Amino acid sequence: MKHNPTATANTLAILSGTFYIICRILVSLFPDLFFSIAKSWFHGIELTNSGSWDLSITAFILGLVSITVSAWITGYLFAVIYNYFAKQ
Repeated sequence: MKHNPTATANTLAILSGTFYIICRILVSLFPDLFFSIAKSWFHGIELTNSGSWDLSITAFILGLVSITVSAWITGYLFAVIYNYFAKQ
């Protein structure tokens, strides 16, 4: 099976952007729960000392753009590397 790099990249970018939006909504609804989840993901680092979440529109747009671009690049590279190894 061969991956189309652009299709794989687009798929990962759309899914990541969608998950980011859903996560942003959940963080605004359940901030304490997500502090606990973030703490567990970052190996127990104490995040509550920072005070609160930055839920500004600027932070939202920056996060959405950066996760989408990063995911697109990751998806593209994944497909290219996968196709390389699938030939062998």
